[in-house]
Amino acid sequence: MSASMVRATVRAVSKRKILPTRAALTLTPSAVNKIKLLLLEKPEYIGLKVGVKTRGCNGLTYTLDYTKESDKSDEEVVQDGVRVFIAKKAQLTLLGTEMDFVESKLSSEFVFNNPNIKGTCGCGESFNI
Repeated sequence: MSASMVRATVRAVSKRKILPTRAALTLTPSAVNKIKLLLLEKPEYIGLKVGVKTRGCNGLTYTLDYTKESDKSDEEVVQDGVRVFIAKKAQLTLLGTEMDFVESKLSSEFVFNNPNIKGTCGCGESFNI
């Protein structure tokens, strides 16, 4: 019995148009302003880190923490002078997401408008993809 061999060919491509990539996460102006205010109060931190963890009735929930340094597996998003780091586990779940900051009479919170979410729980804290 002989082992099958898989072949691959490499071609040099010239004059190929390189498409610009979108950031994994975009920030609204209100989110940028709030992050700037938060970081002014804590100058020892370089930005915020967004992650996900298993929690809630629907599977995943977002985490937000201050960070003093980035891990080499983090993806960095820089927008309007604000640095947001995305933890490795959260990178695929956040692709194409818009991060907003919303204030109402009863609450003020960051809101993630994520097109990848398939379902959320009733309170809106946990989601599944």
